Amino acid sequence: MAANDKLNRFETFNRLSPEGKKILAQGLTVNNFSQGSAVLHKGQPVSGAYLVIDGRLRVFTVAPNGTEATLYFIAPGETCVLALNCLFSDLLYPAWVQAETTTTVAVIPGAVYRRLFESEATVQNLTVQALSTLVYRLMAELELVHSSNNKERLVQFILMHASANGRLNMTQQQIAQHLGTTREVIARSMNELSEQGLVRTQRGSIAILDLFGLRRVIAPDINSEKPALRKRSVRRTRAD
Repeated sequence: MAANDKLNRFETFNRLSPEGKKILAQGLTVNNFSQGSAVLHKGQPVSGAYLVIDGRLRVFTVAPNGTEATLYFIAPGETCVLALNCLFSDLLYPAWVQAETTTTVAVIPGAVYRRLFESEATVQNLTVQALSTLVYRLMAELELVHSSNNKERLVQFILMHASANGRLNMTQQQIAQHLGTTREVIARSMNELSEQGLVRTQRGSIAILDLFGLRRVIAPDINSEKPALRKRSVRRTRAD
């Protein structure tokens, strides 16, 4: 399948003008990465816009002691906004990128992407959406970092990354790597959640058993406040 055809499955590129599709074909490449392989290194010049076709990319930082912490993931149809910022601002890439699974990535040369951005509304929308998504994800990660303990950080991570059917397909080692801690720390917190009947752990995956109970771990007062508010409201009505 031609590189252009791979991108046509996404609305952004399928709706390009005929002239835009001709521009896109100039230098577009598609690369396949095996699970765990490096895609970008910190300090590396960025050659183009990186758009995930299949699989998932992980963008992360590394502390001086070697501990890794995930910034965000890039799913199919999404592009890396940090790479876009490097393209438009002539900067070196500020983090590391790794293939979370077997991943196919289209690379649109920087000059080509800038031309498309100038003339194609769908590419402008993709860029703005990438920026807004990054802001949301980074805010979520900041909230995760500032949670008061490891158990709350783990619950935040599960709720943030679980699929719609309540399953998170990751090992405890992978989760520990994302949270910048050890597998032993994650295992202890996971055992607590399992004993409380909130999750069920299996090899390489976690299933949410009690969604509302899991939410109460990080927001214990939300559900308890509502009945009290309703009672006070009823008493006022009777007094009136």
